[in-house]
Amino acid sequence: MNAMKVSDRRATKEEILRRLSQVQDPEIPVLNIVEMGIVRDIEVEADRVRVDITPTYSGCPAMHVIRENILSALDGVSAGAVEVRQVYAPPWTTDWLTESAKEKLRVYGIAPPRPTTGDELVPLRIDAEPTPCPLCGSSRTELRSAFGSTPCKEFHHCLDCRQPFEAFKSI
Repeated sequence: MNAMKVSDRRATKEEILRRLSQVQDPEIPVLNIVEMGIVRDIEVEADRVRVDITPTYSGCPAMHVIRENILSALDGVSAGAVEVRQVYAPPWTTDWLTESAKEKLRVYGIAPPRPTTGDELVPLRIDAEPTPCPLCGSSRTELRSAFGSTPCKEFHHCLDCRQPFEAFKSI
């Protein structure tokens, strides 16, 4: 009888990625860490799995929770140890968000970030153009505060539907 114990098998990179796609961002629960571009690399060896993650910014308070959720998601996936490593280079950019993630943000009521130009001296910028309202689509909006509920968001107000909304900053 060739019964293989679950703990004796080697996980595949695809299985790891599938499991990581179930780990939601604690600050924006409609997005997972894969579609956000936080997961940078996955290495599977016979005795361990290593997941490299990049924080959305260096002081992101959610990284501890994300790390713990990764470990929970990968519990029992392999015979070896699971290592979660934070890498800071290259720095995360909103350009790493998938198109489906940007659409999920919009549907959730958060204006998605615009593409970055890559030539900013300071990676975090405030857009000169109005941010389209994710609720009604109007471009008649105004920035109310560059500081939102989390450091990666800002507050806006729509002049047409008169609703406040958050926007994901372009980094």
